[in-house]
Amino acid sequence: MPLTANDPKRKSWLHVPKNSDFPIQNIPFGVFLTRDDIITIGTRIGETAVDLGALHQLGYFKGIDLTDDIFLQDTLNDFIADGRKTWRLVRNRVSDLFLEGNDELRKHKDHCKEVLFRLDEIEMQLPVDVGDYTDFYASKEHATNVGSLFRDPENALLPNWLHIPIGYHGRSSSIVPSGTPIRRPIGQTKPGDDGKPGFGPSKLLDFELEMAFITTATNDLGKRVPIKEAEENIFGLVLFNDWSARDIQAWEYVPLGPFLGKSFASTISPWIVTLDALQPFRTNGPKQDPKPLPYLQQKDNMNYDIHMQAAIQPKGSKETVVSNSNFKYMYWSMAQQLTHHTVNGCNVRSGDMMGSGTISGPTEDSYGSMLELSWKGTKPLKLNDGSERKFIHDGDTIIMRGYCEKDGLRLGFGECSGRVLPARE
Repeated sequence: MPLTANDPKRKSWLHVPKNSDFPIQNIPFGVFLTRDDIITIGTRIGETAVDLGALHQLGYFKGIDLTDDIFLQDTLNDFIADGRKTWRLVRNRVSDLFLEGNDELRKHKDHCKEVLFRLDEIEMQLPVDVGDYTDFYASKEHATNVGSLFRDPENALLPNWLHIPIGYHGRSSSIVPSGTPIRRPIGQTKPGDDGKPGFGPSKLLDFELEMAFITTATNDLGKRVPIKEAEENIFGLVLFNDWSARDIQAWEYVPLGPFLGKSFASTISPWIVTLDALQPFRTNGPKQDPKPLPYLQQKDNMNYDIHMQAAIQPKGSKETVVSNSNFKYMYWSMAQQLTHHTVNGCNVRSGDMMGSGTISGPTEDSYGSMLELSWKGTKPLKLNDGSERKFIHDGDTIIMRGYCEKDGLRLGFGECSGRVLPARE
């Protein structure tokens, strides 16, 4: 099916500011509360939110096999479960309706009042009910940096890292949408000289600059997904901040891995950008050496060129950009991650989420966490207001952004942000 919505020459009759993350070629999907206190599924073009539930009720999706309530729900799970054919048909239709020169909707002013909202008239919600969440550890630079900080720099990568996408099962209940405040966690930390574990608010609170992908109903229990079919089961991507309490994590993670140091909160951007919209930005990933086992071997152009940025904004001050990275640095691609996830027969369901792990690049300014940027606190970062940071302070807001740009076409993800509140003692 042709991706007519991706045509770079298309322009919308809705106003789209220059360098907007949401041109007509994007058409992401999200869930929002309207000015009438109705939760609906929608999309966004420029600075306008579009109520897909109202659009469907008014008959603008005729010819597409959709249930009457597909967009009148508080999550995208059922829509995602309908599969890529439905996603493409809907996205193409939305693109056509808002295409410059098409007056099918525009001439009905009463319909436009029901369908279109200013951004200050809506409140974004969590776009999916995340049944299961897996976080991978798929950036070679990040894994090498962490291995160097905590182990022998000459043997920073563990023997399995170059052979399998390493991951762990995260906590889906604490995934929240952008803008949700984050409470500093409390927990145990490594013993001091007296041999007794410490206890109290985390002193080494950190962000992790990541992307995450959302799956459809991928496979039944006991079946696996071959790598050539993996991307057919990926709906789209969001920005992802997997907040981390490094001191809590350092004490608990041996031998079973992350637990309370991660599960207190994870923030995602509210608009899911479809994998279809990202097709023009495909690129090669890093060379994989040694060659993966056959079930993980993939064709070229399985990574995506997405510029990523993290900033710290102290309370009452302007932000300071502290990291500029790129999703293309991922050593293990999304297709490899999903394929490996199901190779043992693990079933993946609609709305499940897979985090990339921290995305660090080859230079110090492209590291994706404060652990690396401050090199475990030995190299404090100076912010624009003159203050310094080794890790995150109470009152700090972490802002993440991501966008793609090629041949004059730019699209992105908006913001993924969260302000840190003091621990509740």
